[in-house]
Amino acid sequence: MDREYLIHERPLKALLIFAIPMIIGNFFQQFYTMVDSMVVGRFVSENALAAVGACYALTNVFISIAIGGGVGASVITSRYFGAREYQKMKQSVYTALIAFLILSILLGGFGLLKGRQILQLLNTPDNILDMATVYLNIYFLGLPFLFMYNVLSAMFNSIGQSRTPLYLLIFSSVLNIFLDVYMVRSMHLGVAGVAWATLIAQGISAVISLVLFMREMTAYSSDKPKTFDGDELKNMTKIALPSILQQSTVSIGMLFVQSVVNSFGTQVLAGFSAAMRVESICVVPMAAMGNAISAYTSQNIGAGEQERVQKGFFTGNGIIAFFAIVICALLEFFYKNIILSFLGSNGTWLALQTGSSYLKFMGWFFVLIGMKMVADGLLRGAGDMKMFTIANLANLTVRVCVAVVFAPRFGVAMVWYAVPVGWLVNFIISYGEYRTGKWRRISLN
Repeated sequence: MDREYLIHERPLKALLIFAIPMIIGNFFQQFYTMVDSMVVGRFVSENALAAVGACYALTNVFISIAIGGGVGASVITSRYFGAREYQKMKQSVYTALIAFLILSILLGGFGLLKGRQILQLLNTPDNILDMATVYLNIYFLGLPFLFMYNVLSAMFNSIGQSRTPLYLLIFSSVLNIFLDVYMVRSMHLGVAGVAWATLIAQGISAVISLVLFMREMTAYSSDKPKTFDGDELKNMTKIALPSILQQSTVSIGMLFVQSVVNSFGTQVLAGFSAAMRVESICVVPMAAMGNAISAYTSQNIGAGEQERVQKGFFTGNGIIAFFAIVICALLEFFYKNIILSFLGSNGTWLALQTGSSYLKFMGWFFVLIGMKMVADGLLRGAGDMKMFTIANLANLTVRVCVAVVFAPRFGVAMVWYAVPVGWLVNFIISYGEYRTGKWRRISLN
């Protein structure tokens, strides 16, 4: 396959070639996290499901830092790749790997020291606090592997090699699911079992990914680059920090929202946790298309093909509309059965009602997050970060304010009523910035 297909192929074909492996790969990644919840919910207890769910928003913040940082750093790599400046491309890769390794160690250490206190600040119910802390501590031990894998995946994508992360994700997911069942059902390790399963699977996948990527770099001839460059790190930071913010917006907001949901008790938390796992699956094609648009935009601007960027923007939104229709139909018909698959025969009515209500309502609105992701992806790929950041902060503010102010007064349903409003506000701001055309003239240097 042409390594520069994002620049040469028709937008529809180019975006699908790039995005479909990413969609499949991210689906597997989200699926095995969903299996974590299913296994503990069905084979341990509803409280165990609530304990894993209580960690979900917090762990997603760290996942978002890894993904957002990788995507942000890969914008620089994509630009160099499109311009065929392979020495600078390699230098940016090495700089990103070293920087994020150090960051992951620091964040993991902080999490091990303060994880329990954070869970208490989030109003985690006392009867599941110990289980949630055990899960979280094991998660933080594996943080360097999580960062390594996600940064390397973004780097593979930046040079158009999106199939390699797909194969590694499938391998990691299948291994994780096998270990989940074995450690919970055979070894009776409870929530610790699913945490260790994730750490082992991600660790093996991260090491394999590093070996394959270093081998891939040998295909591009260049003078020997520096292994770390401060100027490259500065350029990456300009893109990566807003990208981390964008990727973290939902997760940071969910930390505040989680504390509100936790106050309604473990049964509501269990139903909400199940619904959030399903939502994470539904968002996969939307996020993948946003990342595809980001790489597509960056490579085409690097090659001086700005007109292709506009065509890709409209094509991306058409693809989003297709996925949104499919997701809506599935959720509206099967929302109750989906939640029951998490709770099993011993699930409570309140947990089932909470999860079902969330999915039935949200099914109609995933088109909004898709449109927001495409607009955000274009701005990020062009390096147009100011309004990108403002848009995502507006999204976060709307969600948190409505949940914190109205949910205690009018019920937990206010938590999800705020979600599509935040997505809409974000899209309006990002789309307005796209319409100004400023993204055409942004320089990363």
